[in-house]
Amino acid sequence: MAQGDVTVFNSAKEYLADGTFDLDTHVFKIALVSNSSLLATQADLALATGFTQVTGGTSYTAGGETLTCTWVESAGTVTFDSSVNPSWVQDASGPTDIRYGIIYDDTDASDTALAFVDLTAGGDGTTAISLQTGDISITWAGTGIFTLA
Repeated sequence: MAQGDVTVFNSAKEYLADGTFDLDTHVFKIALVSNSSLLATQADLALATGFTQVTGGTSYTAGGETLTCTWVESAGTVTFDSSVNPSWVQDASGPTDIRYGIIYDDTDASDTALAFVDLTAGGDGTTAISLQTGDISITWAGTGIFTLA
């Protein structure tokens, strides 16, 4: 289960403004990674070069899960949301070093990262969780994945 809030990468904010990310038409996915720390200030990260994805081939498939996204404005607040709450089933051969979920633009050739969610035990950024010890699921907050106000 997700332990922390979603954090949008600083560079992604620019990409939202300049149209690099098209939240209406691009396909976004969430991948599980084992990086020991992530900061919003990390810039221009691509899934393949900026992150260490956990081992696939179990209930986790490399590249992660596709999100079904919506981008809606209401009363001056814009919400990016997904009707998919991603989950992965416990697997005796699954990865044991999961720390973050990375939301990235799969339509972009570089798979540029948009945001991340801390999945570590207690949300401390260091204590990895394991797919070998239980299911992992992410339930987005009632306000969506993130909002802009």
